[in-house]
Amino acid sequence: MSEFNFQRSGRSPALGERGMVATSHSLATVTGLDVLRSGGNAVDAAVAAASMLAVVEPAMTGIGGDLFALVAHKGSTPVAINASGAAPAAADPDALLARGLDGIPKASPDAVTVPTGVAGWAALVEAYGSRSLGELLQPAIRAARDGFRVTPRVAWDWGRQAEALRLQPETARMYLRDGHAPQMGERHAFPQLAATLEVLAKDGVEAFYRGPLAASMVRRLRDLGGVHALDDFAAAEAEWVAPIATDYQGLTVYECPPNGQGIVALLMLNMIADDAVAVTSPDWPHLLAEVTRLAYRERDLVVADPRIAGKAEVDLLDRGHAAALRRHIAMDRAMGALPERLLPPHKDTIYLTVVDDQGTAVSFINSIYDAFGSTLACPETGVLFHNRGRAFRLTPGHPNRLAPHKRPMHTIIPALAYRDDKPWMSFGVMGGDYQCTGQVQLLKAVAQDGLDPQAALELPRSFAYPGALQVETSVPEKTVIELRRRGHSVEVAALPLGGGQAILIDQAAGLLIGGTDPRKDGLALGY
Repeated sequence: MSEFNFQRSGRSPALGERGMVATSHSLATVTGLDVLRSGGNAVDAAVAAASMLAVVEPAMTGIGGDLFALVAHKGSTPVAINASGAAPAAADPDALLARGLDGIPKASPDAVTVPTGVAGWAALVEAYGSRSLGELLQPAIRAARDGFRVTPRVAWDWGRQAEALRLQPETARMYLRDGHAPQMGERHAFPQLAATLEVLAKDGVEAFYRGPLAASMVRRLRDLGGVHALDDFAAAEAEWVAPIATDYQGLTVYECPPNGQGIVALLMLNMIADDAVAVTSPDWPHLLAEVTRLAYRERDLVVADPRIAGKAEVDLLDRGHAAALRRHIAMDRAMGALPERLLPPHKDTIYLTVVDDQGTAVSFINSIYDAFGSTLACPETGVLFHNRGRAFRLTPGHPNRLAPHKRPMHTIIPALAYRDDKPWMSFGVMGGDYQCTGQVQLLKAVAQDGLDPQAALELPRSFAYPGALQVETSVPEKTVIELRRRGHSVEVAALPLGGGQAILIDQAAGLLIGGTDPRKDGLALGY
């Protein structure tokens, strides 16, 4: 485990024995910990924290988005839930092509798939919770109704999107004040959202998908030019699915299956399984860049909704396929150009993880895709719609092509690692495309290089997709020089690369060790 130098910047890992919560916002962490300390379980705490994040971190998540989660009970393999929404029954890619579009615009009702995250909350609570959804929503309701203080990273994200929010008058009225985003420390409230959450608490998830709330959202989407219908919302449901896995460094690493990109993180782990490059070496960002380029090309060619697109022609978990890809990488030079990217960039999501006193671990990720999603809102309900449908392709014959009832390829990926058939680490890294690359660095740093989760999350980051190799300002200059010498086109990243949380479960010591990303306003707390 990490050695500590308390004269350097950074924070210590969080420790706990009975339970721990790690989220990207302090209010959400405290909310989840309150649930644990009052007798709730990990699923209860995760849903309560996620609903709080849907209020206090509005650029990243909300009830108008989707979720994926893994739940690990002590002594059993994890279960996975896919609560990502499908395109409307009337979705027509040829009609979009006829309008001259080669992709789906961000601020378009065509980008709004049916938001299914709320169905995921309800399904998780029904299957594994010990408290009602109504009870778990109360802290979020209070925050939305009474207001909350805007934290530094939230204010920064909000301010960067103020111009986009101004373009949507109904959205601007909810999210801006006199045309400006709230500043750090200011109080902001969402009264319409509070009222909607109160309906959910009282009448249950049916109200969101089949009642007046659904009617209001469908009416708003159709007024904006969407093709959504009440039947599309009524058909929304979370799906329990079998997780997929690979072995890495004596661990079994679990991900949700496609339509999520978790399979690509597993492919990348298979590609580096025989490499012992230290994360502090200049060799590491080079290797990670090359693995990323190859693996993401595979993703963009084959990952889609298997219910509609069928099974991919290439088995991305086949170790022979990973080895064949790895042979393209030389450690002394960068590869030549790869095909152009097939998906638009996106970076806005929340990840949280909880472990309770029964040893249950929840790895949980909620998203509205782009910053403030589509920026389209329903003023009657306070729901800000995500734009996950923007990830669809319009190209005829592509497996991820838009189609009725189809779910788009998803970037959000919670993860769990087991050792000796027991949960060992619950973790995730936010950041759209970056998530697979971030997970690989985090897991390698802890499993192979011996860092604690906090130290692993504080490592400098780089990302080679798409185009130039993006490096954070914390990457040493000598490393940048070496990367350029090997042929990489290196640029300083304009934004922090992702965020993340992790909880390490030391079964022998009865100890929980948590970390939360300094790139966010988050907190890991144990007790």
